[in-house]
Amino acid sequence: MSQVAETATGGTRVAGSTARLATTRVPVAAPGESAGRLLEDLRGRDYDSVAVTAVCEGERLVGLVTMERLLKASPDAAVSEVMDTDPPTVHPATSQERAAWKAVHQGAVLAVVDEGGRFLGLLQPQRLLGVLLEEHTEDMARLGGFMATANSARTASTESVSRRLWHRLPWLLVGLVGALGSALIVGSFESQLEQTVLIAFFIPGVVYIADAVGTQTETLVIRGLSVGVPVARMVVREMITGVLLGGLLSVLAWPLIMLVWHDAAVALAVSVALLAASSIATLVAMLLPWAITRLGRDPAFGSGPLATVVQDLLSVVIYFATATVIVT
Repeated sequence: MSQVAETATGGTRVAGSTARLATTRVPVAAPGESAGRLLEDLRGRDYDSVAVTAVCEGERLVGLVTMERLLKASPDAAVSEVMDTDPPTVHPATSQERAAWKAVHQGAVLAVVDEGGRFLGLLQPQRLLGVLLEEHTEDMARLGGFMATANSARTASTESVSRRLWHRLPWLLVGLVGALGSALIVGSFESQLEQTVLIAFFIPGVVYIADAVGTQTETLVIRGLSVGVPVARMVVREMITGVLLGGLLSVLAWPLIMLVWHDAAVALAVSVALLAASSIATLVAMLLPWAITRLGRDPAFGSGPLATVVQDLLSVVIYFATATVIVT
């Protein structure tokens, strides 16, 4: 006979895990119960949701059945005949973001079960939508390099000037150090600039392109890591993509520079630098989040201003080294 599930996860619920989000106030039925009897038993009971019924043998989950299937089934049909015998499940320690990702891609309600298959509750779609919104807000704040939590990010637009400075100035100081480092690098190539001033025209462009390519890779890697996709599964494809992007941009840059400035050496230097800088930026964008994850920290902290400074300095070095060899 159907009932309100009263199972508990047992032990401590990990913050950010599916155990915290699972609801046990859902219908639970035995495999041999009839669809008609189950529908009748749902009346007059207080549930968080009746969209999906958990089918259990004792405490072990054996299937899930949706309300649509129950309404379509014959009243005399056994629940086991209309249930999904291989329902999507997650472990109670699974991160809430990974669970939300799985629910979206499988288009189904997720059941939370332990290692022995014991039913611990269901994850309601509205709760997972809240998770996606919270994680999106938090990731955007971290990518911006000025907030660490979603709650803080939501109040950023109304906080005082002093708090705004406190949240944003440290990362900008990192950027200032990077800018000074960049000036020192450019100054070390003063003789090359004196010989060919045209080299200086393309510094911002090379730096921007490499930074943009790296930022795209960072976003993909961080989102992948957050839902359990290891860097090893992304590194080959992303490196190939970075090299191809740099190559395509190089091919486009060379004729444009020749058309406007008529300097084949500088055009070649810029093209080679774009290819090399884009490839290196892709590698840096993957290594920083991976390294921070290995240290047990949130990979989102490895992006934003920190990665930008590293990529910009490397891009300047690559560009001037290339220009020195090809132009001067």
